[in-house]
Order: sequence, then C-alpha cells, then structure tokens
Amino acid sequence: MEKLSDFILRENRTVFDEMVGHRFVEDIKADTLPTSAFERYLVFEGAFVETAISIFAYATAKAETMTDRRWLIGVLDALANSQIAYFEKTFAARGIDVAGFDVDIPAVARFRDGMLAIARDGGFIDTIAAMFAAEWMYWTWSQQVEQNRISDPLLAEWIGLHTDETFAAQAIWLKDRLNVAGEALSEAERAHLSAVFGEAMRLEIDFHSAVYEEDNAT
Repeated sequence: MEKLSDFILRENRTVFDEMVGHRFVEDIKADTLPTSAFERYLVFEGAFVETAISIFAYATAKAETMTDRRWLIGVLDALANSQIAYFEKTFAARGIDVAGFDVDIPAVARFRDGMLAIARDGGFIDTIAAMFAAEWMYWTWSQQVEQNRISDPLLAEWIGLHTDETFAAQAIWLKDRLNVAGEALSEAERAHLSAVFGEAMRLEIDFHSAVYEEDNAT
C-alpha cells in the first residue's frame, strides 16, 4: 500500500505546488518582497504561532502514547520559546506596533479559525495531517529560497528557522507519524486526511495572499 504521506502529497500536488510557487515565495526568491508585505506577514504569522500553540496542545491532549506526547511537548516548547521569541525581537527591532494591524481580516481569520477547528473538532491524526500540510510546505519552500540572496537579515533569520535541524525533524516526524497511522486506516479515512491536508493548504494560500491586500488596494 502507498504510504499515507505520499498518497496525500500526490492527491494534493496541484494545491501544494500553488502554495510553494506563491507570489510571496517568489518575491523572497527574487529579494523583492515589499517591506509593507513582510511586516504585515510578521504580524499575521506571529498571531498564528500563538494559535499553533493551542493546536498542538489539542494534539498533545488527544495523543494516545507518551512517546507522542513527549514529542509534542517539545514542539510546544519550540513554539513558545523560539518562534514567539523571534517575533518579539523582530517587532521591537523594526518598531512594529502590532495593535496597528487588523489580524481579523477574512483570509487571516479563516486560516486561524479553520486550523484551530481541525484540531479542536477532529481527532489526533487530523491535526497531524493539517500541521504536516503547513510544516512540509514551509520546509519545502524555505529550502529553495535560502539558496538565494536575502538582503533583509530578519527575513533571512525567519527562513533559517524553517530549514534548521529542529524544524526539519518536526516536518519529518509529522510525515512519519502519518505513515504509521495510515497502515491501519481504511481508504475512506485516508481520503478524509487527504481532504484535511488540502483544506489546510488552501487556507495557507489565502493567508499568504492577504499580506498584499492593502498594497493592492492603493
């Protein structure tokens, strides 16, 4: 039987490639990401990382083995003490007033609420599928763009956070965890998880497009 992660990636190749080739990614590759878009992204993404803590907390609570719980506690630690710390430092360095941004615009709110709903209302493996979508995608395009010149050191640091060994291990763990679960799932259950992955990817696409909305309106 085809590994679950391979099945999911094959079934969602079009939407995955759309995200990996998103304007946001291409602008970073070309070193032309507008400052306004990057700073808007920082605020939107910083707010979502706080939501991700809740998402992984749901997964930790629903995990059935201590091995999974220990791993997920490590993820929570990394989110709270590495990624959140990055945003705190970056907001201070760039003088970004978070209160001056609307993090409830439709695409951003849909992403936050949609991903949280998967974790809250679905089973443990649903959350794994959704976060595999997010983290495999980030790991994929971050490896591509780090080969290019990135003149903004804070943007380069953000990319580096998604290509280091810790993040790579997390993306691979999610993939492997899906594959183990997939061995005991029915075709209908595998299809359901593929749909969860696809939903998460479409939410990601709209989220990343939202960082340009105000620029496009002017």
